[in-house]
Amino acid sequence: MTLTTQPAESHDFEENETDLVAEDEQVESDEQVAADEQVAADETPDSDPEPEAVDQPPAEEPAEEVTETAATQPEPVAEETPTPATDDSAEVVETPAPPISPYDKPGDWYVIHSYSGYENKVKANLETRIQSMHMEDRIFEVHIPMEDVVEFKGGKKVTVPKKVFPGYILVRMTLDDDSWYAVRNTPGVTGFVAGNAQKPTPLSRREVERFLGVQEEEEKGKPRFKPEWDVGEQVRVVTGPFADFNGMIEELNVDQQKVVVLVNIFGRDTPVELGFEDIQKN
Repeated sequence: MTLTTQPAESHDFEENETDLVAEDEQVESDEQVAADEQVAADETPDSDPEPEAVDQPPAEEPAEEVTETAATQPEPVAEETPTPATDDSAEVVETPAPPISPYDKPGDWYVIHSYSGYENKVKANLETRIQSMHMEDRIFEVHIPMEDVVEFKGGKKVTVPKKVFPGYILVRMTLDDDSWYAVRNTPGVTGFVAGNAQKPTPLSRREVERFLGVQEEEEKGKPRFKPEWDVGEQVRVVTGPFADFNGMIEELNVDQQKVVVLVNIFGRDTPVELGFEDIQKN
């Protein structure tokens, strides 16, 4: 008996082929679906993109920036308010040093007498004698007291130097026999004043400072007025309504530089106040 198996193999092959075809179709179908989905995705408009998260700086960074900015900017300068002066500062006044008294200089002051009008010549003779006899270490200074005096000459004020003590000279020296001899035997010197002839008495502090003019600078620079008339003198008026009138000085005021003159008007003596510049000596 003959067995035929061929149809069975053919059936199995057909089934296998059918399965492969089915698998291929499934794969193609899947690929088609995926392709369609990709096309649909490309054609669909994109929805609004989600905003990207922005990195926020840490909270400390603004403070650092502000600090750095403040560090770079110059600090405003505060205006200084002037401090008003206190009473203590206002009271601080520099007091000038008092003048040195000539009494405190080395030696003592003595007065010598000379002929009036020859004081300058006697002073020059004594200074020459001091040098020639090498007495500089014992005879230090020879002084003639002078002052500026305002006088009226020709109706005008004139400042002229005048000797305070005509005929007298002051000498600052250490007194001994040699120095006494050098001074006493100077041509023009008639002798020492005060004390005995051999041992004269020096001036006191009060006398030295009064004779040598120890005073304030303001008083020093102000000349003293010395009128050329006295009470009872006859003068002539040179200016004003009483010009060319003669009269007698009844009062004299040196501080105000005024005089009261008795002028004869209509036969009667009438007192008239005038200035020093208004009158002259007859």
